[in-house]
Amino acid sequence: MSDATIAESRKLDGPLVIGDVTFTSRLIVGTGKYTTNEVMIDAIRASGAEMVTVAVRRVDLDRTREEGILHHLSPDEFFLLANTAGCYTAEDAVRYARLARAAGFNEFVKLEVIGDERTLLPDVHATLEAARTLADEGFKVMAYTNDDLITALRLEDAGCVAVMPLASPIGSGLGVVNPYFIREIKRRLEVPVIVDAGVGTASDACVTMEQGVDGVLMNTALAAADDPVRMSHAMKHAVVAGRLAFLAGRMPSREIAVPSSPTTGMLG
Repeated sequence: MSDATIAESRKLDGPLVIGDVTFTSRLIVGTGKYTTNEVMIDAIRASGAEMVTVAVRRVDLDRTREEGILHHLSPDEFFLLANTAGCYTAEDAVRYARLARAAGFNEFVKLEVIGDERTLLPDVHATLEAARTLADEGFKVMAYTNDDLITALRLEDAGCVAVMPLASPIGSGLGVVNPYFIREIKRRLEVPVIVDAGVGTASDACVTMEQGVDGVLMNTALAAADDPVRMSHAMKHAVVAGRLAFLAGRMPSREIAVPSSPTTGMLG
């Protein structure tokens, strides 16, 4: 499928609006774990993503250094989303968000506060604390969280412009473990719901979008693929396909066969 065909398919949908910014693509990608910066930028371009996350704590913020990630990511080409990945306290997350803004990033921040080093599951209390602080300071917070409805509602109340429940643990590639919880979060929230973490391959991305969510964020699924550029192409198509399938409304599931052709008026 060509990029022109993708563009035509997206016309059957609508734009993704987060805060006051409008995006055409519903796929958001990260920048970590790639073998080279050249592979990274080729994969990101192949994905068609407009929003790209950058882990402030893990990258060199000096754009002039060619070996640094930011040297290859022009704000004129991509909407750069600062990410507080690697933070284990609310204080650290707030500090790195402020550092990103001081370094020239926009007011959007992907808030991530990890509570457990082994599972990389979020610290809900610390995430809520940091979200309130950052929202009060004018940040547009997109908060990574677990797939719990109550937490999602509280993050929305805290002023987040998007809530990002996990599909499954970071880097696991398990896909959507609890689709019911994801659907319920989407049904109950007014801000965009972006599923973040756990997507492993194109079918996972498609199933995720079929839950009705507004978008999906991924990194390891692309960077750890044998061919990141080909996987990025696959994810681009999968996200569009899953979204359109949700909007179209699937046929009912049945446990018995139903003829696909009319059974009346048949020739003798």
